Amino acid sequence: MTEITHLQTPHEWLALSMLPRVGARRLMTLRQAAPVWPEGWLARLPAEAAQMMRHYLQVPGQGPLHARVAAAMAWLEQDASHHLLTPDHMAWPALLEELPDPPPVLWAWGALEALALPSLAVVGTRRPTREGQDNAWRLARDMAGAGYGVISGLALGVDGCAHHGALEAHGATVAVLGCGVDVLYPRTHARLRQQLLDQGGLLLSEHPPGTRAHPQHFPRRNRIITGLSLGVLVVEAAMASGSLVSARLATEQNREVFALPGSLHNPQARGCLWLIREGARLVTCLDDILQELPERTWQTGSIAPKDLSSPQALPVASGHEAPVDPSAPDDPLWPLLDHDPVPVDALVERTGEPIAALQSRLLMLELDGWAAQVAGGWVRRLA
Repeated sequence: MTEITHLQTPHEWLALSMLPRVGARRLMTLRQAAPVWPEGWLARLPAEAAQMMRHYLQVPGQGPLHARVAAAMAWLEQDASHHLLTPDHMAWPALLEELPDPPPVLWAWGALEALALPSLAVVGTRRPTREGQDNAWRLARDMAGAGYGVISGLALGVDGCAHHGALEAHGATVAVLGCGVDVLYPRTHARLRQQLLDQGGLLLSEHPPGTRAHPQHFPRRNRIITGLSLGVLVVEAAMASGSLVSARLATEQNREVFALPGSLHNPQARGCLWLIREGARLVTCLDDILQELPERTWQTGSIAPKDLSSPQALPVASGHEAPVDPSAPDDPLWPLLDHDPVPVDALVERTGEPIAALQSRLLMLELDGWAAQVAGGWVRRLA
């Protein structure tokens, strides 16, 4: 009789992931050893965990572990776009098997097809400069246009800009969260999250639905972001930055690390300059990234890479408005803004409205996070 060395159901994988003192690294070691299921596995678990798992298997429907598993599995039945990925699931990302501590399970909300593409991670500060926002948005857009998935963490700043850029190119983007996939965090990204789901993106987390965001979750979340990716692009990062942790994780996982250079006088660029000094690939355009990755044919209609060091690649005043985000506010004033400052008098000329009325509407857009006042006028916010 053939011995069974692997778990048989998602419920069993989920139960194992919830056991006390049984972390991702221990479970990966068990998977690699491939003991007979279930006795071989139980013999290698800590005593308390083994007792709980044995009770789970022998007394169906009873005990706290059954209650936790049932509560989490109930979320799957709410919608066809809710998924639980286990190591034997057909959509389980193969790159995660290269990690010493891959997540035991992954909760997913959205289109699993987003995991099928070769992907790149984009990370950086939550408070990027205007140039950093634009570079994250443009490079992510170009990556998606070239046929790559874009992976980030749905955080404020660079993460949000990267997701927006991928969606602008109608590409696939995956957001790996430090909370349950059903928890909105940060709350200001409600529109972005909905747009991501509507356009074939995916929310991903190793935490069960309902898990609130917690500071200790995010460093662990970063290993999944880098683990899913062929390479990691750091856009802007201070020296004391979680993005540098992501870069270190990427190096340990044998992933490529790319960094955008910045001004010596910009504190948010110092982390990137340090990474370049330590051996990260300096990036000025998408070609710099693609040269380090397996060759991939450009898709029809993709956006050609632009050199970010040339003036033509940066936002310039134009006679037309920037593309409209489908999740954008209804105010017709917002599409008139661009990535370069638009003076109030220019908006008065375009709309024919009194300056007082325009300023009131601009203020409302600013309070909602859609616009910002900078030197020279008003700009559209990317995230």
